[in-house]
Amino acid sequence: QVRLVESGGESVQAGDSLTLSCAASGYTISNSCMAWFRQAPGREREGVASICADGIRTYYSNSVKGRFTISRDNAKNTLDLQMNSLKPEDTATYYCAASSRPWQLIGATIALSTFTYNAWGQGTQVTVSS
Repeated sequence: QVRLVESGGESVQAGDSLTLSCAASGYTISNSCMAWFRQAPGREREGVASICADGIRTYYSNSVKGRFTISRDNAKNTLDLQMNSLKPEDTATYYCAASSRPWQLIGATIALSTFTYNAWGQGTQVTVSS
């Protein structure tokens, strides 16, 4: 059974940096694609960043490109999201997600889609104040 546990969310000021982590169990992160999503109150869950097994395929939403970096540690089976230059609009609950699809079949068009991922963490709250 796949279990994903996020950590690192907190309240920060605009311009600050924060790193979120996701610890995976029952799932080998090096086998497929994983991603970070976020959901603000009253809004749909949106894909933020994803990384696939080859370590080369990374995808970012336009809203975070250049500010956020997704990475993974295969030895520790963890997924991180480094967030820099945080803005109030980054305020949301952030979720870690894992896919069971073969990573070779996950390209740019679906890498940040909720339908690509079938395992989810419980979320960690990030609040950015201006």
